[in-house]
Amino acid sequence: MKILVTGGAGYIGSHTCVELLKEDHQLVIVDNLSNSKACSLQRIQEITGKTLTFYKEDLLNETGMQVIFERESFDAVIHFAGLKAVGESVNRPLSYYHNNVTGSLILCFLMRRYGVRNLVFSSSATVYGAATKMPIREDYPLSALNPYGRSKLMIEEILRDLHLAEPGWNIALLRYFNPVGAHTSGKIGEDPSGIPNNLFPYVAQVAVGRQPFVRVFGHDYPTPDGTGIRDYIHVTDLAIGHLRALDKLMTNCGLVTYNLGTGRGYSVLEVITAFSKACGQQLPYKFMDRRPGDAPISFADPAKANHELNWMARRSLDDMCLDTWRWQSANPNGYP
Repeated sequence: MKILVTGGAGYIGSHTCVELLKEDHQLVIVDNLSNSKACSLQRIQEITGKTLTFYKEDLLNETGMQVIFERESFDAVIHFAGLKAVGESVNRPLSYYHNNVTGSLILCFLMRRYGVRNLVFSSSATVYGAATKMPIREDYPLSALNPYGRSKLMIEEILRDLHLAEPGWNIALLRYFNPVGAHTSGKIGEDPSGIPNNLFPYVAQVAVGRQPFVRVFGHDYPTPDGTGIRDYIHVTDLAIGHLRALDKLMTNCGLVTYNLGTGRGYSVLEVITAFSKACGQQLPYKFMDRRPGDAPISFADPAKANHELNWMARRSLDDMCLDTWRWQSANPNGYP
């Protein structure tokens, strides 16, 4: 199939593009490179030995996007593009709503205009808000705690309304838990700009000496070691989930929603221990106060995706740490 991948130069997008090319799909990537590097596109092609088409464009530029839809003919769209830092979204809500929601609306208008009715949307477990019942199933009540999460939830609502009004659309809403790791080649991985917000890239930067120690926010949670527990999923497992979702769309499934997670959680201290083993050094850490809004524990029930998509997260915490370390040690400062 010929697939438009928005945000395809980013972390999850680039790993998904590798898996799509491996299955011989034709790719057109649109990315404004605001939080990614063109270098990742070169490396995708090196890893796969295959070529892709790239347009540096912003979804908010409807005229520029229309040129791309006019020139190319797509069978499906995978929509990753969007701003994604929770903390930043609290300080810049209008930017997040404009970029994420308006960008998605423009994309849907163009898809409808050019007869493309198959969409995989990159959503997030943030749409569950401060969930208290574990594991989290897809039918858990939805509520987001910050503008980033609300922007994802708004787009989900828009897509549900769209499918209700126009049942010819096939839409997969994929709710990610905590994507981590890197491609086994060490050529592509997570390269956050500035100080990382997420645990894995922060731990990796401590391991290469870019940060002095891991900051552990909260050590008095009601968990076995007192630190927060999250469902970490290897980015390659996550990427393969998008391919299986595409397969599902080809069955004219209508609108479907899936959690993509492993179904088990690891604590912050378990991650630090596993990463210390992977990089061969004991990583220093310090306990800090809890961050407001952080839940003690969060992990997915992935049974629906396991059953309906014939998909399962197979890579272990050790794999996640080893692959992250391989990427970070080969690219201590991220992409050039």
